[in-house]
Amino acid sequence: MKETEWYKRSIDDTFSILTSSPLGLSDIEVNNRLRQYGYNELIFKKRSAFIRFLNQFRGPLVYVLLITSFVTAALKEWPETVVILLCVAINTVIGFVQEGKAESSINALKKMMVLECLCVRNGRKITVPARELVPGDIVILEAGNKIPADLRLFNARNLAVDESLLTGESVPANKDTEHISADNLSPADQRCMVFSGTFVSRGYGEGMVTATGARTEFGKIAESIKETDKIATPLMRKITEFTRFWMIVVAALAIFNFLLALLFKYILVYAVLASISLAVAAIPEMLPAVIVTILAFASISMAKRNALIRRLPAVETLGCTTVICSDKTGTLTKNAMTVTKIYSGRRNYSLTGAGYELNGEFTLNGVAINPADEPKELIETLKAGYFCNNAVLSEGKENRDIIGDSTEKALVVSALKGGIKDKSAILDEIPFESEHQYMSTLHRSENGNVIYIKGSPEKILGQCRDQLINGKTVSVEIGNVSSAIDEMATDALRVLGMAYKTVDRDKTIITIEDIQGFTFLGLQGMIDPPREEVFEAVRKCRISGIRVIMMTGDHIETAKAIARQLGIIREGDMAITGRELSEMSDEDLYEAVQKVSVFARIAPEHKLRITVQMQKRGNVVAVTGDGVNDAPALRAADIGIAMGVTGTEVSKEAADMILTDDNFATIVAAVEEGRHAWNNFQKAVIYTLPTNVGQALLIMGAISLAPFIPLFILRLPLEPIHILWINLADSLFFTIPLMMEPKEKGLLEGPPRDIKERIANSLFIIRVSLVSILMAATGFLLYYHFAAQAVSSDPDYLLKLTQAQTAAFVGVQLIEVGYLITARSIYDSAFTFSPFSNKWLLAGVGMALAAMLLIVYTPFGNALFRTHPFPDGWWAVIILALLPGFAVTEIEKFIRRLNIATHTSDLH
Repeated sequence: MKETEWYKRSIDDTFSILTSSPLGLSDIEVNNRLRQYGYNELIFKKRSAFIRFLNQFRGPLVYVLLITSFVTAALKEWPETVVILLCVAINTVIGFVQEGKAESSINALKKMMVLECLCVRNGRKITVPARELVPGDIVILEAGNKIPADLRLFNARNLAVDESLLTGESVPANKDTEHISADNLSPADQRCMVFSGTFVSRGYGEGMVTATGARTEFGKIAESIKETDKIATPLMRKITEFTRFWMIVVAALAIFNFLLALLFKYILVYAVLASISLAVAAIPEMLPAVIVTILAFASISMAKRNALIRRLPAVETLGCTTVICSDKTGTLTKNAMTVTKIYSGRRNYSLTGAGYELNGEFTLNGVAINPADEPKELIETLKAGYFCNNAVLSEGKENRDIIGDSTEKALVVSALKGGIKDKSAILDEIPFESEHQYMSTLHRSENGNVIYIKGSPEKILGQCRDQLINGKTVSVEIGNVSSAIDEMATDALRVLGMAYKTVDRDKTIITIEDIQGFTFLGLQGMIDPPREEVFEAVRKCRISGIRVIMMTGDHIETAKAIARQLGIIREGDMAITGRELSEMSDEDLYEAVQKVSVFARIAPEHKLRITVQMQKRGNVVAVTGDGVNDAPALRAADIGIAMGVTGTEVSKEAADMILTDDNFATIVAAVEEGRHAWNNFQKAVIYTLPTNVGQALLIMGAISLAPFIPLFILRLPLEPIHILWINLADSLFFTIPLMMEPKEKGLLEGPPRDIKERIANSLFIIRVSLVSILMAATGFLLYYHFAAQAVSSDPDYLLKLTQAQTAAFVGVQLIEVGYLITARSIYDSAFTFSPFSNKWLLAGVGMALAAMLLIVYTPFGNALFRTHPFPDGWWAVIILALLPGFAVTEIEKFIRRLNIATHTSDLH
């Protein structure tokens, strides 16, 4: 298809974009649709840029400005037309550039597809593209394979599958062929099934295809992502609500002003221009650009702190987040099994360090020890875990480069920490099988050969007749060992037992019959440990009034143990499983989410249900995750947070924010930036709106007083072009630099902002009203004072009226400067912070004043903006306009602080 035809077709998409949600179709859906027509990546970029460009013209404020420009053009008021279109152009450029940085097209689902697989057809093994599989095909699985479809196993030998992307469980799932008759099983509990998109960790298997494509568990998740509506963020809801309210007010005032002008016998063209002046005055035409700029600044700050924002409104949403629903594996934990406890010879040893790094030490009763100085059984326990092991330490690479099963990697690391370096070659092996529950290997030894065995503690104990204690062989102490097993299990550790026996040197093969008469060595307990930085992050969340909830596919005891360590579970909190959740109605879950802090063994649809019920309770919900299973909940959440390192492309595409360091603690930093963004937004609105309201009041006042003050019939205090420039300069030179104000202290010390709080709250109404009235009064008095000096018989009468308008134009901008000085803080006095701490603001004021002087004193400025230089003596009066906005706002803030202090004192 030719490129020109694409542009033709894009016109059809334009209507749906303009009439649907702001983000339109998802990148996945649109890009897949375009690929069907053979488009390349360049076309995708053009399409993305085209849609971003169209999106900049959406919104009632832009619509009104465009309509106003058409009216002024029809009336041949070209200066007004040019400046209005300039406002729209600046707004469009800022939005286009910032959204271009924030959004990217990710064809995640295609990247997750399997290309080829080995299957059996007509009795022959053949390799076929995975997309050609159909239900009923037989697929052969081997270690390292990516599973191409959902399969029902009928042959499984030592088969284990890494299902962490789907279930969130960090340990590979052992698979067998036994039928399971229970209902409501999550994928993690379906041992006789393997699922598309997961990986074979070890072993061999054969299975029949039961589902392909969209019918697989993976495909169902993909479909649910498409079907899940991305809800509007709290900020966008507030802006939409505020804009709707403001547009109704502006329209009503403009119509009333037009009718009033006709009533007072203004000519029709002048009545229209006066009403346009009022509408232009009241509309904060640069507010969309200011909002985008605030969010962009915050997103840049977050990026420096390892949080990438994909959708700008998500910045502010973080500031009012009340609940964070976090995945466990790889998010709260390291996703690296680690041996933390060893029981050997009646002693309980602990190991420090986490993951596959070798920095760590052994301790006994809190005191660091050298394993070589301990009784023989400790070293032999470590050797058993190291020798009876198929994990490989990559030579010539860093120590953490260990290839193999996560459990076996943990055993290798514990042995290396214990000083064991050389690994004896395996002469023979009995691989792990689920029905045996152990693995055994045969090795060369100085005094004959030795058989090591590791596996289920109960199974290993059953094969032992004695035990090594203090280097001596004694009868096995089943009671003590069982107590140690129970203690480790209480801490949710995965426990393996180790034993050995010596055999003749000429024995080079081991069989099932050899698995008896062992000497018990010890136990190794391991867990996927929490990230160290998460402890402080969870504590900060609690101080900030944010509740942290764990949602994981792991076992409930393991999840509870991690949650207790991190402080997620507190007194009175509950933990439930996915099966229990499946039996709950939405009403039951609605009640439960307030009490449950840990959801374990849950399926993808469970995460989505939990998120929705949390939102129904009025929470602003952030959901973190890295797997495919997290994507629907990430999309439905108020803010979805994906992991950048371990996260799948599907989860990143569904998310609003991506953590580049996979660090849960980064979320806390992002929350602080979010709260700072809201403060900036509040400052921007409270600072910007008085300019609009004040000018509107000034125009309405002039129209209303026209029957009593005839000079208002000839000229209004401000022309539409003056109003447009004042609004533009206010945004570019004052409001945007105001957003550079340093963060205020204590942003994380209070609870999240109430999402029901309106932009137009009592503080907004009082302060905007005060400053607006002062601005209108100042502009009115300046114009009247200087215009009243003109005499209608004077040939320069109209010129003097223009000078009076220019004086009002300058005065209104000066009152803005005075108000700006105190607007740097909503509550604190301007005398409490340095005037030089925000150099951007100083530069903005300097540029605004310079531009104002150019407009007043240059011929080009006079011609374009309808101004004229006034006598120098007028400055003595005009300069006083700096004081009202500053002084009255400082008094209002002082009274507000006094009331807050009095209220706090009464509470105590």
